[in-house]
Amino acid sequence: MYAPSVSGGRRTVCGVDPAYRIEFYEGEQGDDPVRRWLTRELSVRQRRALGVAMFEYLQQYGAGVCSSEFGKALGDGLYEFRLRHDLPELVRRSGGEYRPSVDEGPAQKMLLRVFFAVYGDRVVLLLGGYDKAKSPGTKRQQTEIETARARLREWKLRNSG
Repeated sequence: MYAPSVSGGRRTVCGVDPAYRIEFYEGEQGDDPVRRWLTRELSVRQRRALGVAMFEYLQQYGAGVCSSEFGKALGDGLYEFRLRHDLPELVRRSGGEYRPSVDEGPAQKMLLRVFFAVYGDRVVLLLGGYDKAKSPGTKRQQTEIETARARLREWKLRNSG
């Protein structure tokens, strides 16, 4: 199975250090909605695919990912990371050799969305996410975007002083 390795305390793929560091938004009460979504709502295969995609694209390019099929600028410092490829396709695109693991499960349609902002010294702040394949409607997408915007505003207020 293709997976990032650890080198000197940092995650690397094929010896390449990420250009951006990922942080998870935490609410004032310590709520961690993105980590909860990743661990409770996504399958093992979805988590692995998203992990590889975030390393290969989001952590390498930050908001620059929006110049590719993997991102979209939503305005006011909010961005959308888009995953449409399953794990074997992602590994193939990055030049790796895909070997499935037993706990991975069957192939799945990937339409994952992760909302993020970039700040400071090359940090990507994950603000929200959802599986668009399960909820393809525009109303759900707008709700998720507004939730991410509210979290970003709240985060900026807490971290402005």
